[in-house]
Amino acid sequence: MSSTNLKVTIDGSAGAAAPYEQLRAQIADRARTGRLPAGFKLPTVRGLAEELGLAANTVAKAYRALEADGVIETRGRNGTFVAAVGDAAAREAAAAAQAFADRARRLGLTLEGARAAADEALRARYAQ
Repeated sequence: MSSTNLKVTIDGSAGAAAPYEQLRAQIADRARTGRLPAGFKLPTVRGLAEELGLAANTVAKAYRALEADGVIETRGRNGTFVAAVGDAAAREAAAAAQAFADRARRLGLTLEGARAAADEALRARYAQ
């Protein structure tokens, strides 16, 4: 299944990531690399769901995750648009890293222990 507007392709084969995650990841990647510029108007949830052959709830879940990550923004009846994400993503990552560092310190981890935990989590996430 693919979208002509967004150049999104959903792999329905066994073992592929969940469709909403594939959609979320592809839109996020295109927004962060500039292939979907800030201000680009995304299709409606129903429109994209029909185009991709997905349930509307699947597309809505992807859009909610993208909005929570600051990749897209909904402007009421005007629609959903790609947000200016570069700075927002960097700020959010820095805040998450600071929260992790604070928590690791409260747990009594050494610097090496905290780095090892963070490295393991990153390896697990990025190995997908």
